[in-house]
Amino acid sequence: MTQARQAGVLLHITSLPSGSLGPDAYRFVDKLVEMGVSVWQTLPVNQPHGDHSPYQSVSAHAGHTGMISAEQLQHDGLCLPDEVELPLHALIAKVMSRVQSGGATSRTDGHGLTWPGFARFCQTQHYWLEDFALFQSLREQHAEQSWQQWPEAYRLHDVMALQAFTSTHQDKLSLIKFTQYVFFQQWVQLKIYANQRGIQLFGDIPIFVAYDSADVWAHPEWFKLDADLNMTVVAGVPPDYFSETGQRWGNPHYDWPVMQADGFAWWLGRIDTQAQLFDVLRIDHFRGLQAAWEIPSMEPTAINGSWQEAPGHALLQAMTDTFPQLRLVAEDLGIITPEVDALRHAFDLPGMKILQFAFGGDDDNPYLPDHIEPNSVAYTGTHDNDTTLGWYQAAPEHVRNHLQHYFTQHLQQDGVEMPTSLIQLTLHSNANLAVVPMQDILALDTQARMNTPGTTEGNWLWRMEWSQLTDEKRLAFRHLVEESGRVHG
Repeated sequence: MTQARQAGVLLHITSLPSGSLGPDAYRFVDKLVEMGVSVWQTLPVNQPHGDHSPYQSVSAHAGHTGMISAEQLQHDGLCLPDEVELPLHALIAKVMSRVQSGGATSRTDGHGLTWPGFARFCQTQHYWLEDFALFQSLREQHAEQSWQQWPEAYRLHDVMALQAFTSTHQDKLSLIKFTQYVFFQQWVQLKIYANQRGIQLFGDIPIFVAYDSADVWAHPEWFKLDADLNMTVVAGVPPDYFSETGQRWGNPHYDWPVMQADGFAWWLGRIDTQAQLFDVLRIDHFRGLQAAWEIPSMEPTAINGSWQEAPGHALLQAMTDTFPQLRLVAEDLGIITPEVDALRHAFDLPGMKILQFAFGGDDDNPYLPDHIEPNSVAYTGTHDNDTTLGWYQAAPEHVRNHLQHYFTQHLQQDGVEMPTSLIQLTLHSNANLAVVPMQDILALDTQARMNTPGTTEGNWLWRMEWSQLTDEKRLAFRHLVEESGRVHG
C-alpha cells in the first residue's frame, strides 16, 4: 500500500458527535492533521438495515443517507436555518426543488449540487441506481417488508409491473436518486478536503451482501437461491476466538460460476463505486475469496457448515486489471490457510495484525510486534474487539504478565499503562501502516465498544464527544506517532 511509515485512526462516520458528513467530519480531519496522522479508516458507508450494522446493507452501492448533513446543506446555501431539523425526506425534497429551479449555492469550487450534475450522476451510476431506487420505493410501499414478502409480480421482478410502478412513482424515484446524489457530493467534498490536507480515506467492503437488498432482488441469478428464491446456504464462519458456535451471518452466497461468466461485472461495478469514495479499500473477510464457510440455511448455528472454494485469483486479477491504481488491504483474520496466504501474497496485499491477539500464548504468535512484516496494517484492536482498556481490564493474569514482559523487553520501559502501552507497541511495529481506534486514543473502556460479534443488540451506536479529545490526549498521541517515525504534517 505504501512504503512510508504511516499512522491511522479508525472511527466510523456515525461515531462522530453528529454522526454525519458535516462540520464534525471536517473538524476531525483537522484533528488528525494535528496528531500527525495521515489515514482515516471508517467502516462500510452503505445504507444499513434497521439494526444499524454497516455489514448488512440494502445495497452494495448506495450510501448511508443518515450521514447526510443538514448543516452542510445550509453552509452550501441550499437549506434555510429553520429547515435543518426537518425529517430527511422533507429536507431533501426542498433542496431538490431549489436545485431544479437553479437555486443559488454558496460553493465556488465546482462541487456544489446542480441539476446538470444530478443528471450526470444518474447517468454514470445507472448500473445500480435504477434498481436501488425501485427497490427502496417498493420497500416503502410494502411497509419495509423484505422483498420476499412482496406481491409476486414485484418479487419476481416482472418487467411490465415494474414499468407501471415506475410511471406512477416518478417523483418518489427521483427523490431517492437525488438523496444519493447529495450523499455522494457531500462525501466527495469531504474527501477533497481530507486529501488536500494529506489525509487518505480508508474504506471497507463487506464481502457479502444482505439477502434483503437491491442486489439480490434485482439479480437473484448471481446468488445461491432455490426455485422460490429462498437461500439454500448462508454465510458465516465456524467456531473461533469470538464464538464457540461460530457466527451465522445469514447472508446469501454467490453463485461464482455465473458471476465469473460475465467477467465479474457486478464486483467491478462495486469496486468502481467505492473507489470514488476512498483512497484505500479493505476487503472484509478476505479468506472468503479463496473459500467461504457455507451453512445449510435450515441450520440454527454455524457449526455444521463446509468450506466451498471461490475464484479469488480470477476476481482479484479482474480488479487489478480494471483498476490498476487500486490499493487494497486484506482482512485476513480468523482461520487462515496456506491457500489464503498464497492468494494474498500473489497480489502483494497487506494483511492485518491485531495486537490484542498477540499475548498470553507462545513466542511464535504471528501477532507479536516483532513478527509483523512491513507489508501489513497493525491495530491495537478493530471494531469487533473490545476497547484496549476494556480488553486489558478483563484479560487473564498470564496475558497481562506476557504483555508486561514483552513491553519492558522491547521498549525498555518499566510498567504497563493501558491503553498507551499497546498503542506504543502497535506504532513501533514494522507494519507500514499502524491504525488505532479512536476509543483507544480517548482511553475509553468497554462501554465504548463498537460491536460484539455474534450479538444483535447494542452494537454500532457509540459516538465520541469533543470534550473527550482533550489537548493532553491529542498531544500525547502526536508524541507517540512522532517517536515511532510515523508523523505526518
